[in-house]
Amino acid sequence: MLARPSQRQKRCMYISGVQTVLPEHRYRQEEISEAFSQLTSADGELLRRFHTATGVTGRNLALPLDDYAKLDSFDRANEAYVEVALDLGERAIAGALEKAGLPPEKVDHLVFCSTTGLATPSLDALLAQRAGLRADVKRVPVFGLGCAAGAAGLSRVHDYLRGWPEHVALLVCVELCSLTVQRDDVSVANLIASGLFGDGAAAVVATGHGRGREVVATRSKLYPGTEHLMGWDVGGHGFRVMLDAGLPQFVDRMLTGDIKTFLADYGLTPAQVDTWICHLGGPKVIDRMAAALELPPEAMEVTWRSLREHGNLSSVSVLHVLQETRGRADQPAVLIALGPGFSAELLLLHW
Repeated sequence: MLARPSQRQKRCMYISGVQTVLPEHRYRQEEISEAFSQLTSADGELLRRFHTATGVTGRNLALPLDDYAKLDSFDRANEAYVEVALDLGERAIAGALEKAGLPPEKVDHLVFCSTTGLATPSLDALLAQRAGLRADVKRVPVFGLGCAAGAAGLSRVHDYLRGWPEHVALLVCVELCSLTVQRDDVSVANLIASGLFGDGAAAVVATGHGRGREVVATRSKLYPGTEHLMGWDVGGHGFRVMLDAGLPQFVDRMLTGDIKTFLADYGLTPAQVDTWICHLGGPKVIDRMAAALELPPEAMEVTWRSLREHGNLSSVSVLHVLQETRGRADQPAVLIALGPGFSAELLLLHW
């Protein structure tokens, strides 16, 4: 049975609905590689090798492939971001609320996360109106957490519901990574990113009382001096990706120890965790994490499938894995996502 510190038993969070929505424009990885090779001066064969190495077989993109040639400025890319993000976000909210069996006017708190575009008013204000939320809904827009934002958003919703257990909270993540790819950047990081990242949105409905997937505890970890491992170089060009080759080694040295410590605080070891819900970026980090924690091959099956079929959806990925995971009743689960900072977000769940 799952052990919990006594001071954390009183209030928990229950996940009652998760909905992922992907854009309608679906392409095989080979099609995307060919289209991007025509937009950049990078060596075509090298580009294809990087894209193949990601293990991604296809992705859903915000726009038709032919339209990416028209994105010749950050202005145009960001305009596309706002339009598509609102559509996907609205559909994700509707789907999550339907699964939860709740009408929009029941939502008291809205957390919105995205790191691939900018808007003021923030998109949560526009989404709240389009989705039919109340005018007094409490909104928290979050920018900059990157791939960790799906897990971080769940943690912050958990914090809120501990104080307001009678309320209904909604987390929405939207990432349109394809709109950030730089055509004039032939760095290894950009070539990898052009073959790794996809687009999508996800919404989660959570309550302070209920049934189903229960969030028992959360933990955030920030590693000072590691901001070079991932992030954006922001300028007139828009968002230029930073990905450091040392990230997989860092997982070996630091992160796995923190995961074990987190579990130990609740009387658990990695071997006792039945279900792993992970967004770890790319193949090398997934392999390193699984090996360091001595996990069986099936532990990362849904994580691998999500990456292979849809690419890295940034903050949306871990929520997509959560949606697709079928845990065993009365068993612990761990949800993990990594992001810029460098940072990690850890959640302990109970099915």
